[in-house]
Amino acid sequence: MSDLVTIARPYAKAAFDFAVEKDALDQWGQMLAFATEVTKHKQISDVLDGSLTANKLSELLIVVCGEQLDEHGQNLLKVMAGNGRLKALPDVLAEFLALRREHDKFIDVDVISASELSEQQQDDMISKLEQRFDRKVKLNCSIDETLLGGVIIRAGDLVIDNSARGRLNRLSDALQS
Repeated sequence: MSDLVTIARPYAKAAFDFAVEKDALDQWGQMLAFATEVTKHKQISDVLDGSLTANKLSELLIVVCGEQLDEHGQNLLKVMAGNGRLKALPDVLAEFLALRREHDKFIDVDVISASELSEQQQDDMISKLEQRFDRKVKLNCSIDETLLGGVIIRAGDLVIDNSARGRLNRLSDALQS
């Protein structure tokens, strides 16, 4: 799987740079999402694993995608097919969306709590996290009833464990050292 991410990165970067240049980020995001969904379809996926030539593969995808792809989106599929990289299209989409979030100064934050957070708590958390990260924050809240209290916040590689169990573990570590 990581091989496909490595393969996908330059395609995503090229598509993203082109989309920024043409002020068409939304359009490119939609084209890539649609083409990705097409490649996930069982029959198309079987064809991608088959022995069709690159030209036939790209023609097939372009016909199936129809008007959802503009000329530049079709060119991307042709290049990827020519290099035998169509299987990496879902990873191209993921990388493109990551570049888009970075460009828009946007970050997804997962918040795990013992009980449901109120609107006020969520608003306060968003405000504080936006100050800390200097980005717009989108909270993805979930509940883990095994937590005694507090919250665990995950934003990319950063984990803030402010749960009761996490605090007790840190206290125990401090007492033992």
